Amino acid sequence: MNKNIYKAGNNGDKVRSDCYVEILRSENPLEISLESKVDKLYGNNIRKLVKDVAAQFEFTHGTIRVVDTGALDFIIVARLEAALRMATGKEISYLLPQRDDNREPGKKDRYRFTRLYLPGNTPKLMLNAGVHSPDGLILDLEDAVAPDKKYEARFLVRNALRNLKFYGAERMVRVNQIPQGLEDLEYIVPHGVNMVLVPKCESAEQIHSVNKVIDKLKNEHHIDNDIWLMPIIESALGVIKAYEIASSTDNVVAMAIGLEDYTADLGTLRTDEGVESFYARSQMVNACRAAKIQPIDSVFSDIEDMEALRENVLRSKQLGFEGMGCIHPRQVPVVQKTFAPSEKELDKAKKIYKAFEDAKAKGLGVVSLGSKMIDPPVVKRAQRQIYVAVKTGLLDENWINKE
Repeated sequence: MNKNIYKAGNNGDKVRSDCYVEILRSENPLEISLESKVDKLYGNNIRKLVKDVAAQFEFTHGTIRVVDTGALDFIIVARLEAALRMATGKEISYLLPQRDDNREPGKKDRYRFTRLYLPGNTPKLMLNAGVHSPDGLILDLEDAVAPDKKYEARFLVRNALRNLKFYGAERMVRVNQIPQGLEDLEYIVPHGVNMVLVPKCESAEQIHSVNKVIDKLKNEHHIDNDIWLMPIIESALGVIKAYEIASSTDNVVAMAIGLEDYTADLGTLRTDEGVESFYARSQMVNACRAAKIQPIDSVFSDIEDMEALRENVLRSKQLGFEGMGCIHPRQVPVVQKTFAPSEKELDKAKKIYKAFEDAKAKGLGVVSLGSKMIDPPVVKRAQRQIYVAVKTGLLDENWINKE
């Protein structure tokens, strides 16, 4: 194997919307070799982009081979930068102008019914993911990326945060397990990430270590926006320390459970019924409610059975969860619809809400509906269901004036 060859990207018959870059160092003047089905249309633009990136690295001798399968500019640049860094040893960043909408700060209290996982080194799955309207898009640097691809995936995820169209979805990144994940933060914190998912979290100390790096990077790059955290509990120890983690810092706004790793840690198999994880999920919800953050359930691994997914979401909702991970776009509408208030729930919530508003207008300290007294927690739940319904478009903002 030639030690002067440096590679990045993916190549093969099934690869789409990506590019493969191969750099050979030599004493010969720079030569650019391009293989692309769109060479006649965009070949000159691609070659110019390659030259511009190479010039920034002062790479003037050798061969850069690019195999393009329909990659957008930000993908080509990511692959080139990863390979050129390896070839030159220079830690130089080549950044395209960032989309204005990818500078928008994330909101602490937004709904997170669905978060769609996208492998951080597979651009074809990223490009149109936002059209499926998940609440969040997760660019995954952890389990979805092979160990030997994690380095180059960082550049692709960084560029996606800057240049991918998210269609209003929250911009999320799952970093690698701490401490390796601390190195990922440099590639995402300065580039528009809204939320960082911290996998296999087992202590508040891990969250503090993440925040220490985030604060340092925010200060260096003059970032004022809050960056939210979602720890993922995936072990027996994590479950035991769930409240400690949930209440560790103000920017922890949600916490998720990962049942594949959790059940493996228990030495049991995961089932659709979830008997083996009932304690852990209940503990999770209680910890989140006590810390006043959002409890988020695990992914459902069967991407074909939508009825089984719906039943799983109903069980999740009954336990008190407010959202769930998705591993395929077709899961998104099922999860969103099932977590949202049902017609029956909404009808009851509206009656309670009206009774509360009526009592408040009359200066009464007690809320009643017919012959039944309504306790404050029930009123609060009804108010929240109304709020969710309005925010998700199930209910008109001025519904109370129209009924």
